[in-house]
Amino acid sequence: MGAKRLEVFLCSRVLASSNLRQIRRNKNRFLLIVMRKISLPVPSVLQRDFTSSWLDLKIAVKRARVCVPSGESKRPPRPQSVLSAASLLQVCGVRARCCAFLAAALSPDNALGIRAFADLHACAELADCASRFIERHFVEVLETEEFLALEADTLASLLDSDRLTVPNEEVILDAVIRWMQHDPEARRARLGALLEHVRLPLLPQDALVARAAAEPLASAELRVKDLVIEALSFHLLRPERRAAAAATCARARPRQPPRSPKVLLVVGGQAPKAIRDVEAFHMESARWRPAADLPTRRCRAGLAVVGARLYAVGGFNGTLRVRSVDVYDVGADSWAPGPPLCARRSTLGVAVIGHVIYAVGGFDGATGLSSAEAMDVREGVWRPIAAMSTRRSSVGVAVLDGKLYAVGGYDGASRQCLHTVERYDPAADAWEPAADMGARRSGAGVGVAGGALYAVGGHDGPAVRRSVERYRPGDGWAPAAPMAHARRNAGVAAHHGKLYVVGGDDGAANLATVEVFDPAAEQWSVLGAAMSVGRSYAGVAVVERAA
Repeated sequence: MGAKRLEVFLCSRVLASSNLRQIRRNKNRFLLIVMRKISLPVPSVLQRDFTSSWLDLKIAVKRARVCVPSGESKRPPRPQSVLSAASLLQVCGVRARCCAFLAAALSPDNALGIRAFADLHACAELADCASRFIERHFVEVLETEEFLALEADTLASLLDSDRLTVPNEEVILDAVIRWMQHDPEARRARLGALLEHVRLPLLPQDALVARAAAEPLASAELRVKDLVIEALSFHLLRPERRAAAAATCARARPRQPPRSPKVLLVVGGQAPKAIRDVEAFHMESARWRPAADLPTRRCRAGLAVVGARLYAVGGFNGTLRVRSVDVYDVGADSWAPGPPLCARRSTLGVAVIGHVIYAVGGFDGATGLSSAEAMDVREGVWRPIAAMSTRRSSVGVAVLDGKLYAVGGYDGASRQCLHTVERYDPAADAWEPAADMGARRSGAGVGVAGGALYAVGGHDGPAVRRSVERYRPGDGWAPAAPMAHARRNAGVAAHHGKLYVVGGDDGAANLATVEVFDPAAEQWSVLGAAMSVGRSYAGVAVVERAA
């Protein structure tokens, strides 16, 4: 076989690449093998012991499932096999392409295997990419067969990471126990060593006590009992001493997963009629981009974010007040129907406490509503809760210190905008009066930043306000810096301690601008980029963009 034919054979069959120009840049890396095969003298610059190179090449060819061309179509080689051959032959271009292919194919089912494969072949960038994927999607990775097959040392290294994204440390503990129970005879002895990487002090005290009294921890070795005692001792410390303990004990330090990029979503609205349009403001790039449209037109709805899903609740479709709920999957950029409300509600207030979404007040097409309902997203069923003392449509709702606040609105009976506020305690399922605002506000934007509740703009009859009030428990309401523009029916969302007030109308026209309030500086600024569509009655929320 001539040198030219052999070079083409190697490039096209072993490396499975049609781009010979790129491969030829690495021509010298093949030169020694080519010379050995066709018995040419080897230049002194290449003199090294490569006596096994041709054998290794044939093994790589076999692994890649390729052979000498016979005119028949052959099955394409797997990228792992091609990467193995490219690593052996030091063909950087093909190796990089294989790594890029595997990085794009990462999923919870294969991420651990791809990381191990990358480590085996010293593909540092691919290994790092797989590690970041595992950390971001750790809850899903825990459910895979690859996780149960991990070696104990590999699992310990994984659990040691500060960057694991989990809702709480109980998830980690459950994962370790499930891994051990997959092969209890062989793995029970490793439980103590693995629990050293579980941050037991971060478990709630009652959960920790219950776990310690149950199997497999109750009968575990002495090292496990020592770790449980350490965690219980942490809970006995005074709060001011726990921070010092966390500084000296890694197991008492909360994990710090990297923050995903944030997106400000503006959903539907009135422009001037109900619309389906959704816009996303990407915080990092400070640019607006379109997102998937709502399935149907919707304005005057409430928005709630739970995990990676956003719920558009109730509202008005341009013809009817609706009970329907649409659910947005942030990762898939798609909408699906959700559980319908018990009652038709538009201009309602919506907020979230834990896994529970609350829908408060609103207008059903005939009258203002004092009723409220709640849905635990894990159950997916709306249920009535205690009613407010006052009917409130165009009400603002937010959560402060675990309590739900219903701020202002319009009662429909007295034909007056409201300055009253009610507070809901989920534990007692009861509403109570809170301090009144200084001004009547219907259609006010309501949000929480810096431990305070803000009522922004709104209107009292025809007068649209630019004024702002701030509420702190124990201090009541006090004036805050006014906005640059009067606006009502605007959406409000909090991000990094600042309030974003989006759209609304000024009594004459819908607004496309966004104002941002910094409580630390007591100052408003106008976002440099405006929405493509001026809108009022839009739903607004900040979500984590899928990585």
